[in-house]
Amino acid sequence: MKFYSPQKLKTIAELIGAQFIGPEDFPVLGANEIHMVKPGDIVFVNHPKYYDKALNSAATIILIDKEVECPEGKALLISDDPFRDFNTINTHFTKIYNFTEELHDIEIGEGTSIHSSAVIGNNVKIGMNTHIFPNVVIGDRTVIGDNVIIQSGTVLGGDAFYYRKLNGNFDRMISVGNVVVENNVEIGNNCTIDRGVTDSTVIGEGSVLDNQIQIGHDTVIGKRCLIASQVGIAGCCIIEDEVTMWGQVGIASGLTIEKGTVLLAKAGVNRDLKKGTYIGLFAEDFRTYLKKEVKVRNLK
Repeated sequence: MKFYSPQKLKTIAELIGAQFIGPEDFPVLGANEIHMVKPGDIVFVNHPKYYDKALNSAATIILIDKEVECPEGKALLISDDPFRDFNTINTHFTKIYNFTEELHDIEIGEGTSIHSSAVIGNNVKIGMNTHIFPNVVIGDRTVIGDNVIIQSGTVLGGDAFYYRKLNGNFDRMISVGNVVVENNVEIGNNCTIDRGVTDSTVIGEGSVLDNQIQIGHDTVIGKRCLIASQVGIAGCCIIEDEVTMWGQVGIASGLTIEKGTVLLAKAGVNRDLKKGTYIGLFAEDFRTYLKKEVKVRNLK
C-alpha cells in the first residue's frame, strides 16, 4: 500500500504514539507485509524469530516491539504492539467502508453489462465488454479488466484470513489491499477471492476459474492458468503462468508453483514445486507415485 503522499517518520510515530530512531524527516512512502515490501515501506515485526528477516528486508522503516540496532539507511518505530499499530497506520491512510457507505466512485467501460442484483463497493474500476452475473459482490478498490466474465454468487475482495491470538481471542489484521482481475479472465459461480492485506490479489490475464474456488490474500495467479472446482489456495502464493489445477487441490500459504505445472485432483501442496505433474496428499511426482503404487500392489 502506497500512501496518497509521502509522509515523515515523525508524523507516523506521532500517529501511533511510538518512539522513533532515525531522522524526523525520514521519508515513509507506504506500508506492506514482509513478502511484498519495497524501499520506503513500513514492515512490522513482533517476534524475535523474525527480527533479522524484517531488518534485512527491502523495507526501510521497521515497526518493531524492541529497540535494536538500526541498519544503516533505515529507521525504526518502537511500539509495544506492532500488530495493532500496523492496523492503525493502514486504516488511517485507507478508509474501510465494507458496504456501510455507498459512495460509488465507479468506472465502467463501454459494452460492460452488470446485473441489477450485483453489489459493487467504492472506488471500483471495471473495463470494457465485461459481463457480471446476478448476485456477484465486488469489494472496494477492486480492478477488473476487459472481456471478463464473473458468474453468479462470486465474491471479489472479501477480508483476508489473517489473525493473531490475543487474550484468548482472535484479533484480525485489517486488509486494505484489493483484488485485480486482468483482461480475458473467466470466473465461475460461488468463487471467493480475498483482497490483499496491503497489496493486491491478482488473477492473471486469460486465466479460467471453475466454480467454488477459494483464493487467499495477496496470492498472484499467473496468465492462462486453468483451475477446476473446489480448489483452495492460501494467501501469499505465487502461481506462475499456465499452471493447471484439477478439483480439490489444496495449496498452503507462501508457496510458488512453477510455470506449466499440472496438479491432479486432490493434490496437497506443502512446498514450492518445479514444473511437473503431481498427485497425492503430499504432491508427489505423478510417475513416481504410479511406480510406488505398482510396487505396493505387487506385495500382495
